[in-house]
Amino acid sequence: MKRIKGMSLFVGRLWSHKQGKIGLIMVSVLILVAVFAPFIAPFNPYDVSERTTKGLAPSAKHWLGTTINTGQDIFSMLVYGTRVSLVVGVTSGVCIAIVGSILGVMAGYIGGFVDTLLMRIVDIMLVIPTLPLVIVLTNVLGRDFWIIILIFVALGWTGLARTIRSLVLVLKNSNYVKAAELAGASRWHIMIRHILPGTSHLVIMSTALSSAGIMVAEAGLSFLGLGDPTAISWGKMLADAQSGGALLFGAWWWILAPGLGIFLAVFSFMRLGIVMEEMANPRMKQTSGVYKLFRSLDSSYVEDVLNSMDDYQQIGVGRPLEKGGATHGTNLEA
Repeated sequence: MKRIKGMSLFVGRLWSHKQGKIGLIMVSVLILVAVFAPFIAPFNPYDVSERTTKGLAPSAKHWLGTTINTGQDIFSMLVYGTRVSLVVGVTSGVCIAIVGSILGVMAGYIGGFVDTLLMRIVDIMLVIPTLPLVIVLTNVLGRDFWIIILIFVALGWTGLARTIRSLVLVLKNSNYVKAAELAGASRWHIMIRHILPGTSHLVIMSTALSSAGIMVAEAGLSFLGLGDPTAISWGKMLADAQSGGALLFGAWWWILAPGLGIFLAVFSFMRLGIVMEEMANPRMKQTSGVYKLFRSLDSSYVEDVLNSMDDYQQIGVGRPLEKGGATHGTNLEA
């Protein structure tokens, strides 16, 4: 009951935030589309036998048109592609959060040889070029999307583990952790029951942001032909559009549909991740450089810039150099 109440309070705080409400609505819609895809899609997206409907423009029957080479309904492909993108993104994000948080807590709390070993592994993995390694691993291990999830998790936990470790170094010196140690609690009990919950806000935020990044990465792999060839994903739709000559024949709907799907999915998860980060650190919004930049770019700021440009020209600084190297207007009159 306590966990359910805490989760409801967390969702309520997200809903009370304007950006969080947008993110929750969009993610909920994506989840519903993925779950009820067989009922939403008007056609079978894997049916390539409709040769008479090739290259049709958007209409009342085919809302987003059909593909040029096989005649598949693009709207149905878009709906089913939501499943693969969400499964790969969310599953990878959750697994990365679990692995990164556990290893980060171990490195920060146990310290010594464990900390040194894990951090050296992190340092090595951070300098390895990711894309060439992913290409090699997909060719060796296979291109099933569960293999792709495993690769993303194996390469994506390092950044979170380093961040969690830094936080644990602070939490391990707190009073409630010291009290648990004096009471005779074991290391594993302290790490799981006392330290790990203290990093939950960072883990949840990282899950949302990692899910968004992995959706883009999966789309990129599928576009390069390294995704699961048996599953329809948004990246595979873009790859098929390129190979099928969508730009050449003007079939813009074939490119726009998966591109818009990728944008909306990443945007919704990024909204949730940013709002969670603001909830975890309320001062982030006020201290963010981007926030300060947009806050200062108002009408008065633009007027000040224009006025300064006029003053700058009046004193003659912008005039060309003379042969002797001196500029006109350097001897300013009072």
